[in-house]
Order: sequence, then structure tokens, then C-alpha cells
Amino acid sequence: MTIVTCAKCGAKNRVDERVTVVGKQPVCGKCGASLKGDSGGEASNATGAANTTGATTARGAASARGATDASGAANRASGAAASGAGSKPLTVTDATFAREVVEASKALPVLLDCWAAWCGPCRMIAPALEELAAESGGRYRIAKLNVDENPQTSAALTIQSIPTLFVYKNGQAVERIVGAQTKRVLAARLAAHI
Repeated sequence: MTIVTCAKCGAKNRVDERVTVVGKQPVCGKCGASLKGDSGGEASNATGAANTTGATTARGAASARGATDASGAANRASGAAASGAGSKPLTVTDATFAREVVEASKALPVLLDCWAAWCGPCRMIAPALEELAAESGGRYRIAKLNVDENPQTSAALTIQSIPTLFVYKNGQAVERIVGAQTKRVLAARLAAHI
């Protein structure tokens, strides 16, 4: 986690280097200004990590979408609970990955959890993924890939640590999230692609 000061309003922003969004830059959670530094918004950060990662916090991403904060995205995601009750995360394998994740993401966003049974953080986020699946209401899909049982897909995705989650949309991975995250953060990241 890196602290970046917004050049426009002076607000301090936490930028998570582990969360990357393809084609998006970090923005200020208060005013929405870019924290990249190339449009007059120079990040006053000794390490400069935010300038190289393109990552943003869930709060900043929610603000960029016009939501007040990440909890607003979580509330929107949970609003569909009645129509999606009983849904479970879909188990995918090397054989079904292309169909159940890549092809399916052309119709609706897919959150793919790459996990293993021995992984403590993977077990920690499992209930949040179960809840998100139950609340999907047909707006998105939650999928799980056991990296130990599916080495082909794991290698193709260059999984180096778990849990690693991907958001797929239009047949491509548009976001990579490494490490255990709260349900609120996962809901916000997913809501950004619905």
C-alpha cells in the first residue's frame, strides 16, 4: 500500500499495488483527479510505485464511477440477492476454462478465483465469494479454479501467489487482484465492470 497525495486537492490516497486495472489509472478518492502525474497531478510519493502500477483503491475506483464509496457498490451488488438466491460459485477446470470463463465473459462479467485447498487466505475469502455468487442476480458469474488440480490454466495465467482473482469481460482479463480482499472490495471491483 502506497500513500499518494493529490496535487489538485491535497488529499492523501492509499494506492494498492496488488490491484491492477487494465487501461485505468489511479484517481483521487476525494476529487477524482488523476494520481498518475502526467496531467499536472504529480504524485508526491517517494517510491513512485503508484505511477508504475496503475492500481487504485476500491474507494477511488468507486468515486471515479460516480459512487460515493465502495460500500455503495457493495450495496448495489447485494440488491439482487432475492433473484440470485441459491447460486454457487462455478468450479472450472483446464477443460472448461475457455467455455465457462472466457466465452461466458462475452455475455456477463466473470470473477475468477484461483485458489488451493491448503491456502489459508483462499479459505478466508471463500465465504465472501459464496455470498457474491448468491447475490449475483444473473448480472455476473463467480468461478473458482483450483490451481493444484489445473496446472495448465494456472501456468497460462502466470499465477505466482494465491489467492489471485481475475475479472473477465468481453473475453479478456480486465483486472487482476492478488491477495485476500474483503467482500466490499471484491463487490466494488466487480461492479466497475457490470
